[in-house]
Amino acid sequence: MKINQEQESALIGMILGDAYVQKTGSRNARLRLEQQAAHREYLIWKTHLLKGLFQGKPTMLKRIHPKTQKTYSYVRQQSNASPYLGKLRALFYSNGKKQIPEKLYQWLVSDIGFAVWFYDDGYYYVRDRSLYLYLGTVSRKEATIAKDVLRKRFNLQSTIADKGKKGFALYFPASERNKVRDILTKYRVPIMAYKIPD
Repeated sequence: MKINQEQESALIGMILGDAYVQKTGSRNARLRLEQQAAHREYLIWKTHLLKGLFQGKPTMLKRIHPKTQKTYSYVRQQSNASPYLGKLRALFYSNGKKQIPEKLYQWLVSDIGFAVWFYDDGYYYVRDRSLYLYLGTVSRKEATIAKDVLRKRFNLQSTIADKGKKGFALYFPASERNKVRDILTKYRVPIMAYKIPD
């Protein structure tokens, strides 16, 4: 499977965000993308970034939330399985649970990876013009890896925020707003524009 550096960074951003790398054999894995139905356009944009990886069209599915019992519609697209994705599965799920790998700096090279990651897990607080990138229930060490990589690669300054049961997030003060906006605007997806700082 051949992809260029920008595509690989986009793929890494997806894995850091909402994507799931599913094991399909001893060496292979496939990528599963899911978005709420209203964000179908965003899912299609992601699959177009990695055209050689996906076949067919997204599938519309429904899911009942276990706590609220509400029915949610969402779209799913799964890639073909490959040893390359198996390698990424080993990197990001070495203990069976998604983690931020120590070697992230080698993989997250292009800022499109940050854009995808932020579109998936970022939030812009209009009132104080600050931003958060939610990392989930990772360790503080993993949060520090993410913070350091974004600083070294893209000159984005952040601090680690402990969000309790939600895990850790990276907090970007208002002073970083323009830098984040410039990156997201380069890879603008209209349905996700609400995440782009003003």
